[in-house]
Amino acid sequence: MIDVIAEVNPDILMLTGFDFDAGLAALGAFADRLAAAGAPYPHRFGLRPNTGMATGLDMDGNGRLGEPRDAQGYGRFAGQGGMALLSRFPIDTSGVRNLSALLWADLPGAELPLAGGAPFPSPEAQAVQRLSTTGHWIVPIRWPGRRALSLLAFSATPPVFDGPEDRNGLRNADEIRLWLALLNGALETPAPQAPYVILGNANLDPVDGEGRHGAADALLSDPRLQDPAPTSRGAAAASDPQHSGDPAHDTAEWRASAEGGPGNLRVDYVLPSADLEVAASGVHWPSDGDALATVRRASRHRLVWVDLVPDS
Repeated sequence: MIDVIAEVNPDILMLTGFDFDAGLAALGAFADRLAAAGAPYPHRFGLRPNTGMATGLDMDGNGRLGEPRDAQGYGRFAGQGGMALLSRFPIDTSGVRNLSALLWADLPGAELPLAGGAPFPSPEAQAVQRLSTTGHWIVPIRWPGRRALSLLAFSATPPVFDGPEDRNGLRNADEIRLWLALLNGALETPAPQAPYVILGNANLDPVDGEGRHGAADALLSDPRLQDPAPTSRGAAAASDPQHSGDPAHDTAEWRASAEGGPGNLRVDYVLPSADLEVAASGVHWPSDGDALATVRRASRHRLVWVDLVPDS
């Protein structure tokens, strides 16, 4: 992973699936290794995620307590698989807004799971269930532009690993929809001023795989945002013939659908606000050789990048 990041060398980097500790010691050690590889990030940011946050309740309806799926977000321990930001520009920590404590039931228009017409897994569980699997952050960055750049960062649950109640599918869709609710002024937290960028792992492809594709489509088609539609030769070369979407846009590599997996999907996004000028974009997914082996060792997900032009 160090080699992949150092090669792409972005000015701002979001990490998902990164374990959280209270002193950000792991993030600091990771940043030190990046600096040694020629990719310094003096500014680091992380918050406690909902992953592994104990509830004391049966949150998945299997009749047992204290399991990873009984936490606010799946996690074997508090902070497992969190989010982090690394930046070469100062992070305005005083302006950060953390939406991660928002209850799922409090999202306007929330669609919560039902089983037999009753709240699933229980009314008590739904009364404490947070919407964010990992987190939803608004993080201002003091970049070279005249106006601060707000990062709207998140990492949603996969819309699978549940039952006919579609708990994870519904939650995934609402985690994505939270951003539109924010931009529409439907939350107590005011919408950020442009420019901003929504970025993270939505765990949802707009066409293929499991999940409620309309949630991804609504985000991608919102006129306040622009989709640079980044591509890679590697994704195009590794296409799943059973899929309908353009494989060049895929960002994650899983077993082909013919082999019992979801196949390669577009699940990771960088969506700038419509006022920003996009100079270029891409997905770091080589098509063959040692470079492909390196990215495969790093993660099933590929690094998505977008070059933005600051306003002068």
